[in-house]
Amino acid sequence: MSTIFLTPESAMRKALELAALGAGFVEPNPMVGAVVVAPDGRCLGMGYHQRFGGPHAEVHALREAGELARGATLYVTLEPCCHHGKTPPCTDAVIAAGMRRVVVAVTDPFPAVAGKGIAQLRAAGIRVETGLGEHEALALTAPFRKLVLQQRPFITAKWAMSLDGKLAAHTGISKWISNSESRTIVHLIRGRMDGILVGIGTVLADDPLLTVRPPGARTPTRIILDSQARLPITSQLIQTISAAPVLVFASESAPVDRVTRIRDTGAEIICLPPDSKGHPDLLRILGELGARRMTNVLVEGGSDILGRFRDAQEIDEVHTFIAPKLIGGRDGFSPIGGQGVNSPEFGMPLIDPIVERIGNDIYVHGRIHSSKGSG
Repeated sequence: MSTIFLTPESAMRKALELAALGAGFVEPNPMVGAVVVAPDGRCLGMGYHQRFGGPHAEVHALREAGELARGATLYVTLEPCCHHGKTPPCTDAVIAAGMRRVVVAVTDPFPAVAGKGIAQLRAAGIRVETGLGEHEALALTAPFRKLVLQQRPFITAKWAMSLDGKLAAHTGISKWISNSESRTIVHLIRGRMDGILVGIGTVLADDPLLTVRPPGARTPTRIILDSQARLPITSQLIQTISAAPVLVFASESAPVDRVTRIRDTGAEIICLPPDSKGHPDLLRILGELGARRMTNVLVEGGSDILGRFRDAQEIDEVHTFIAPKLIGGRDGFSPIGGQGVNSPEFGMPLIDPIVERIGNDIYVHGRIHSSKGSG
């Protein structure tokens, strides 16, 4: 095998690329990548956190480097852990390997680490530097950081719309606005989620499955916001409950017989205090999902639900598919309802949005600038 030589920048870039391979497999842990580099720049070992409960990135990289790791530099995207969790502390492995230097992109916000791992390495005589690749590493670990710091999942909003900004025709029919290639991307996004959330209006209008096809890294829970427990027991969600869990959030004012009927199907239903409009309180819902260690939740609509998330400033990332067609109609549905802002200047901007052409569709995606989960 040919020898690979890496600069500090390319070593951290490689660690970040490796870390991203863990998406969907490691949550609620963070995605982490690591690279061991000799003093002359030779790459000695690489690794990433591959699955929840499995060895961390540093361990994989150090194992690959073996004895050559002594006196080398470790590039790692997140501060090595220094506590016993499902695996032993990574700081112990780094110290035992005889590393001369460790370059860390960002510190770990988890209270049991939070700078203590770096302090432990320095106390062992290892030179530690931080900040290389910080921007990219913060973006990579944003879902983990939001879960740790706010106890709520990272929210990705997705919708498909026509060129004139309609989610559906005035009849409520929305299948299919986007093309098959765009829908394939949607399933790839779904496959790394812990939950897929829609409102009862979307369920009644479209009778969606909300499953991942073909299956991905995760089997997301189908989450329905259903104030009055109207979810039909004949719906595809209930009929496929053995394929993926269904979690319904209703208001405490929902009729008891409807709540019981849904619960008897095997779906889980939680009744929460209503907000001023009679909906189950959104922050209570997010707190419940966070308590279940859901790291990533995809909100697929409809307009009222997306509006509630926007008004609460709880959208962290956006994926939008724009089809080159005109639907029209003054009663057509727009993507985001709710109260909205008083002036366009106060809209939630995307950070460095990416614009791609998918067949004839235009695909726009990016993080929200005001994201509470971005670090």
